[in-house]
Amino acid sequence: MTELTAKTDAELLTLARAGDTCAEEALYARYKNVVRVKTHAYFIVGADRDDLLQEGMIGLYKAVRDYSADCGASFRTFAEMCIHRQIVTAIKTATRQKHIPLNSYISLYKNSEDPERSLIDTLQLTGEDPADTFLGKERARHMEALLQTALSDFE
Repeated sequence: MTELTAKTDAELLTLARAGDTCAEEALYARYKNVVRVKTHAYFIVGADRDDLLQEGMIGLYKAVRDYSADCGASFRTFAEMCIHRQIVTAIKTATRQKHIPLNSYISLYKNSEDPERSLIDTLQLTGEDPADTFLGKERARHMEALLQTALSDFE
């Protein structure tokens, strides 16, 4: 591994693309501090600092995978851009309103107040059938309508 640290980014990229996992790990180790610096200025509500670090490492992985020397930029510049974009995308995704119902649901099968009993057991009806309740209300409305037509306002 010590001989890999002396190699340039281009040499490590060539070795990593040829399947050398040690060269790939050397690149990750070399740029891990860059990821830390980039993630230091950001945060995701409800997430850990390690979550942002992981997103930055995903950006670094994508940089290693997609870098082309033909683009005219150094690997460091390309990696910094990929890391930054991955972090910003993760933040935008986390702050979308789209996932609020999924993230704030209450389970019917777990009760935080009474672990012996689930919430669905607590919410079950007292043995009364919902169809009977509906039909009873419907009969009451029908009876009221009949009384209104058969009786006068005074009666």
